Amino acid sequence: MSVRVRLAPSPTGTLHIGTARTAVFNWLFARRMGGSFLIRIEDTDRERSKPEFTANILDGLQWLGLDWDDEPVVQSTRIEEHRQAIQTLLEHGLAYRCYTTEEELNALRDRQRAAGQAPRYDNRHRNLSPEQEAAFQAEGRTAVIRFRIDDGASITWTDMVRGAMRWSGADLGGDMVIARRAPADAIGDPLYNLVVVVDDAAMAITHVIRGEDHIANTAKQLLLYEALGLEAPQFAHTPLILNAEGRKLSKRDGVTSISDFRAMGYTAEALANYMTLLGWSVPEGMEERFSLADAASVFSFERVNKAGARFDWDKLNWLNAQVLHGWQAPQLLMALSPLWQAQGWTLPADQAWQEALAELLGPSLTLLNDGIEQARPFFIEPDLEADALSQLDQEGARPALAALNALLESAPWDGCDSERGQALLKEAVDQAGVKKGLLMKSLRAALLGRLQGPDLMTTWGLLARIGHDRQRLQRCL
Repeated sequence: MSVRVRLAPSPTGTLHIGTARTAVFNWLFARRMGGSFLIRIEDTDRERSKPEFTANILDGLQWLGLDWDDEPVVQSTRIEEHRQAIQTLLEHGLAYRCYTTEEELNALRDRQRAAGQAPRYDNRHRNLSPEQEAAFQAEGRTAVIRFRIDDGASITWTDMVRGAMRWSGADLGGDMVIARRAPADAIGDPLYNLVVVVDDAAMAITHVIRGEDHIANTAKQLLLYEALGLEAPQFAHTPLILNAEGRKLSKRDGVTSISDFRAMGYTAEALANYMTLLGWSVPEGMEERFSLADAASVFSFERVNKAGARFDWDKLNWLNAQVLHGWQAPQLLMALSPLWQAQGWTLPADQAWQEALAELLGPSLTLLNDGIEQARPFFIEPDLEADALSQLDQEGARPALAALNALLESAPWDGCDSERGQALLKEAVDQAGVKKGLLMKSLRAALLGRLQGPDLMTTWGLLARIGHDRQRLQRCL
């Protein structure tokens, strides 16, 4: 059997980290088994589905490195196949038209709530006579279509994550609506559980991998597979992603959209790596930092956890830093230069200078966006912060800088020869009669406006190459 899995996002919002993690697990399983990873856009919610959300989802998957096989299927183009399946269920007496009004349903729920009961439909229109149906139609009532669920039904399957699963028909909330309201001679818009079954069968999906919040849907869908005479796929229900308090991660927790993570400066490699770890344990001997290809070579559902996976920002940040620290200067520059240009900064035409700056900043980056603030002093003269001012007020600090400035006036340094830079520092120290450490700290204060920063000699050299070192020295004299 050739494995075929799918991701079926709804384009009613941007790509959520939960959906993206589901995509990662589907992709890893497909690649591990030499199968196909497919995309189906579930856009049957006409009011909320938007093309820009579809574009965001597909772009996010591509950015993460999750390539798919075949063109994405658009669910709304298959509505006639969905309606035909409903018609088949009606003709076989497995579904029926229900004329219960919203007011009647609300009254039913209120009574159940008052009695402390779980909400469920009471199947009141399951066995209407033709005369009763005609009477409802004469009142102008429209009808949903419900699928019959026997309370005594026992639904079982072997879940690839959770093992043996068993549900009772009595726990599924009564007969299930499979089509929205429409006149009695029509079939309204088909609903989720019905269309998923029809489409998964049409796409020959062999394994459905999705979050544990779909478990009740799986029980309902297995009944539909049986009623329609379709072969059911295998199911794997992955753990939910939880926040620090152990609740399902939601927008209230802040960033949850892949595009937001990307905008914050997380790399695709680190985010995909981290999402794999949200619910999957690496085999013994495998490092927690890996590529998608590495994970695909060993992925199995035996190592997927049943318990929810808590989101850990520190772990994600560590992974992201490891990725960035491993990038060579050209790759770093490719990622950083658009951020610098977005600030309105003019980059020197010297490609080697740009790469040298990226290489200088790389070891201190946790997020790509850290490279904005850290690069700022190389493009804009910084204000002198309190610690810098305190340093410049140290005895001998300004005379030492004045000595260095005088040497640069007589023999300017182009920033390229590091030995020449060291010689200038030694000569300035000797002339001013101070310790080298005092001049080094004072020079850092003058150049960067603070006492913390990257390697001083490289910093000075880069600023000297674009003629920004002298003016910063002179303002401190």
